[in-house]
Amino acid sequence: MSSFSTHVLDAVLGRPAAGVDVVLALPDGSTAAGTTDADGRVRLDVDLPRGEHELRFATGPWFAAQQRATFFPSVTVPFVVADDRHHHVALLLSPFSYTTYRGS
Repeated sequence: MSSFSTHVLDAVLGRPAAGVDVVLALPDGSTAAGTTDADGRVRLDVDLPRGEHELRFATGPWFAAQQRATFFPSVTVPFVVADDRHHHVALLLSPFSYTTYRGS
């Protein structure tokens, strides 16, 4: 099994996105949740089994808390765990676009 972390960056302001709620759904239907810290990072205390997972970022409430409009009320990123390495999914976020990638 592998471990998991994520990092959210505000691409418009060029800084970490602190306070974004994150939910990780595992293949068996269970979930793990956290909130990004001051550096925009979350490390979830979960062993990822192989299979398809889904990561959901609550971007709408995060933008609303900053009194900023957004087109995306949430961002969902499905990904597959095929090995026992650490898995890191990064999200670059702006009000009207986002980019995600597998980090290290």
